[in-house]
Amino acid sequence: MIDYQQLVNDCLKNKPSAQRKLYELFAEQMLGVCYRYTKSLADAEDVLQEGFVKVFKYLHQYRSDGELGAWVRRIMVNTAINYLKQSSKYQYDLSFTDLALHPVSEDNPQLSMQAKELANLVRQLPTGYQTVFNMHAVEGYTHVEIGEILGINEGTSRSQYMRARNLLINWIEKYSVESKLGQYAGK
Repeated sequence: MIDYQQLVNDCLKNKPSAQRKLYELFAEQMLGVCYRYTKSLADAEDVLQEGFVKVFKYLHQYRSDGELGAWVRRIMVNTAINYLKQSSKYQYDLSFTDLALHPVSEDNPQLSMQAKELANLVRQLPTGYQTVFNMHAVEGYTHVEIGEILGINEGTSRSQYMRARNLLINWIEKYSVESKLGQYAGK
């Protein structure tokens, strides 16, 4: 079993072996977190690297009353959001418009879909939708918190989330129909 408090203390003493261990413990999982917010693995790796720089820079602020992994995750999410805000290639996409991209549907399609396929669909959302969807559905932020972090109002956050959700439902329904048609064509 890992003694996280000792690991943190050793990292704070600038012990390279402890820093490497901390990185190895969380890097793979945090790369997945970063990838949920970006459109490419290269961008996710950039966010991960920047995030770990912040982890080590602010490790002295970690209070052992919470889980270390959750603390690292929050830094990664904040780093990813800042990356989206600062990156010129995401500036245009990180808009929070009220454009209707699809008809609203409240249906919950019954579909067996692999997590990787679903993650790829989420990644295809416009960046603003993707960001709000990930923050609310995956990370558990409230719409008030999302609004504060992204500089938008709570209603915009709710709207973006519902639009992202409904767009995903439509894509999943289309995927389901195409899969069934493919099965019938193959018979």
